[in-house]
Amino acid sequence: MLQIATLGGGCYWCLEAFFQRVVGIEKVVSGYSGGHVDSPTTQRVYEGDTGHAEVVQLSFDASKISYEEILEIFFVMHDPTTLNRQGNDVGDEYRSIILYSDDEQKLIAERMIKEFAAPLYPGDIVTELVPLVVFWPAGDEMQNFYNDNPNSGYCLAVIDPKIQKLRQKFASKLK
Repeated sequence: MLQIATLGGGCYWCLEAFFQRVVGIEKVVSGYSGGHVDSPTTQRVYEGDTGHAEVVQLSFDASKISYEEILEIFFVMHDPTTLNRQGNDVGDEYRSIILYSDDEQKLIAERMIKEFAAPLYPGDIVTELVPLVVFWPAGDEMQNFYNDNPNSGYCLAVIDPKIQKLRQKFASKLK
């Protein structure tokens, strides 16, 4: 049976691209969560008044990858010490956020923030930890972006280096 993890750490295209390459991740959907507006559109989120973060929702096989392992990848692959920003992407829609589905995920995330992420970084961890209320998938044109557009400027400049880092840090976890 598949489980769900919902995470935001900058542009969802980056998270989507690297989690698609991880063993045990069966499906990755880019979308929005953590805000106060129903059925947000991409344009509305970018206007900055929905409160939503760009997130990915992962369907994963817990017999192949644990929630802890997913969070290890998450914390290594983005900077959880920068508030409302990852690289050149700035705004609260790019914040670091974990949206937990149940009490077990909450406890695991709290432990991973304290025992795994905090020792990795010199600054304070600003990752929000909030319950998942609803996940809104982004439009079809926002899904599978890296795989469909590998030669776009954004993919070459921003996502490719992250894929290289993933290969270096987590080779044993890749498909």
